[in-house]
Amino acid sequence: MADLVQQVVAGLASGGIFASLALALVLIYRATGIVNFAQGELAMVSTFVSWELIERGLAFWLAFFLTLAISFVIGVVIERVVIRPVEGRPVLTGVIVTLGLLVFCNGFAFWVWGGDVKNYPSGFSTRTIDVAGVAISVQDLGVIAVTLVAVALLYAFFQLTKLGLGMRAAALNPDASRLVGIRVGWMLALGWGLAAVLGAISGMLVAPTVLLDPNMMRPVLLYAIAAAVLGGLTSPGGAVVGGLALGVTLNLLTAYGDVPSSLRLPVALALILVVLLIRPAGLFGRVALRRV
Repeated sequence: MADLVQQVVAGLASGGIFASLALALVLIYRATGIVNFAQGELAMVSTFVSWELIERGLAFWLAFFLTLAISFVIGVVIERVVIRPVEGRPVLTGVIVTLGLLVFCNGFAFWVWGGDVKNYPSGFSTRTIDVAGVAISVQDLGVIAVTLVAVALLYAFFQLTKLGLGMRAAALNPDASRLVGIRVGWMLALGWGLAAVLGAISGMLVAPTVLLDPNMMRPVLLYAIAAAVLGGLTSPGGAVVGGLALGVTLNLLTAYGDVPSSLRLPVALALILVVLLIRPAGLFGRVALRRV
């Protein structure tokens, strides 16, 4: 029983990382209808920025929050400079732009920081604590706590603030929002900024485990896409639930189902395929209806 609890907690920790990146994907998809394939590479660049700040002498948590602010600005600038010119174009155009952004971010990281693997410090202790006879990693508990706080703050922002309500309205019905005076363009830019912040959180939480290099977020992005599709690309709550469920499921299958770590990603994609065959919109997504 103790081992099962440990595996569930570890799964929630990895699932929290998937959930934060999946939530970033959902925010942009709801606003633009585009899956941002560069989300992982943007998170990687943010993590390198954090590493650079730490190397220059800043404390971990000071570098963490400063990186979030920098990431927000980067996200807004990208929307203004890169995404805005293709607004209203076919979806494929937007997809190609995000793929180009992926290549650019990866090349930029190789150019500035090189391709060597770097050690990234953790903001949490590596020790374990005893909870009712179960040894649980402080690192895992910290990752879960940061993820839950980020999700709670984002939920409160969208539900309780005028700016958050304006962003929701702009994403759901841009034309009607313009009629009531909402600056839709800036609402979308703020959405990209928030998505960049969530991606940065994901990158800085996973880097101590996978080590820091320009390709570190590729597998995480695939897991995040799987989590977003599992929960529903139109459902922020579904992205969170999908990420946590995916993390726990994969951990239990690896621990008790004789599934090797090398097959975790294929298993995740197979689970998504099964879900989509049953519910094409995901577990919490809504099917779009068109009037003929």
